[in-house]
Amino acid sequence: MRNYWALLPAIAICVGLILLYAVPTLINPQWTNSMLGLFRQSPGGEEPAALGPRQIRSRRMLAGALVIAALALVGFNVSLNREANGCYQAAKAWGAIDEKETDADPCVDKIFGNFISDGEGEVREKTQQPVAGYQLIKGNPPKYLKWTQNPIKDKEANLLFGLGFNCSSELIVTEADDKITALIDDTEPCPPDSKIELIPIKLKKPLGDRPVVTVGGKPVTRINPDMPSWGTVLKELATGG
Repeated sequence: MRNYWALLPAIAICVGLILLYAVPTLINPQWTNSMLGLFRQSPGGEEPAALGPRQIRSRRMLAGALVIAALALVGFNVSLNREANGCYQAAKAWGAIDEKETDADPCVDKIFGNFISDGEGEVREKTQQPVAGYQLIKGNPPKYLKWTQNPIKDKEANLLFGLGFNCSSELIVTEADDKITALIDDTEPCPPDSKIELIPIKLKKPLGDRPVVTVGGKPVTRINPDMPSWGTVLKELATGG
């Protein structure tokens, strides 16, 4: 899995400083008050005054708010990395190759919603190229879709095909009573591509038991990419994967 924890060192420092103050303050605000008093110049070297009940309560409330802010900061970074990892993994599942420029921000540069192709048209070339995979959209759509450029709308598709951006316009999908046929109407194989376009297909009736086939009647592999869970991303953070 890709690792996009570029902000982690700065966030770790911020969280560490926050907890260094907040945790002792939650336990006993007088401790932090005394420690901070060492850095203040008091006339005659007087000890810091004891905190009153209202001051203790307010400092504990502040410390609690800082702990919540630290957790929110970590959660925000995990969320950003979860989205980036989801887009990267989805693009790879559709056959994208690695490229430094597109991998840096995969939700913007590596995987797209529908721009060019709609899967309609008639076969014109003498030979066609096979389609490698499809995704069945049933119920809630995969979460990674909403983070892509030009995201596919809910209930817009029954089937989803992902192809390299340079050959996605050649996709032709035909629906029959006994099967769904998907192929690339081109005499040359699609070259490796670091950018993937997703083509949604709205069937006239549910897929049911009908197979999805490609050139030569060969079955198309059903894949199911989606965003990694929070647990998976946190594990990657803990292990540095």
